[in-house]
Amino acid sequence: MGEYLDQIPAEVQDHIRQITKSSGLPDNEESVEMIARGWLDKKELFENQLAEMNMAEVEELDQDDEQGCLAMTYSGSLLNIGPVIEEGRTVQYASIGLRQDVPETASKENSQLASDVQVGEPVRFSPGPIQSSSPIFKIAVTTGDLEPEEQEEQITKATMILAEGFVEVNKDLDLE
Repeated sequence: MGEYLDQIPAEVQDHIRQITKSSGLPDNEESVEMIARGWLDKKELFENQLAEMNMAEVEELDQDDEQGCLAMTYSGSLLNIGPVIEEGRTVQYASIGLRQDVPETASKENSQLASDVQVGEPVRFSPGPIQSSSPIFKIAVTTGDLEPEEQEEQITKATMILAEGFVEVNKDLDLE
């Protein structure tokens, strides 16, 4: 194992190795370490953004809960799952590059959760911008008594800031 991969939770390490295989990079320890370093940087950005925006980490969001959430997957992708407004949720998925086996971004209005959003499990949609995600590493919800439109605005703002940060992390990786 390596310096960066060793800092990643065991349940995510195999996922990092799989990402390396689908990244187009050489399938070697140097590439795994590079992706692991980027993942750790993204995790830190995610945690800092939650603190800055006063969002709370939770282990689960029930599929019937009308609240929205922001989630980071094992692969370092972002899922912006908006609150229920009228008939459904606006869901945005951003893989933030590196992987060649998933879309870079996808969005769909009036999406529905097909199951609960749980740490360690994929999120499934019916319908959604994607059928399912990688397992979820972290889930964050807004705090306070926010109206659905205010929740959506806060989650979207956090997603935009994180997406820009994640792109910068990828640029900083030596992908040559």
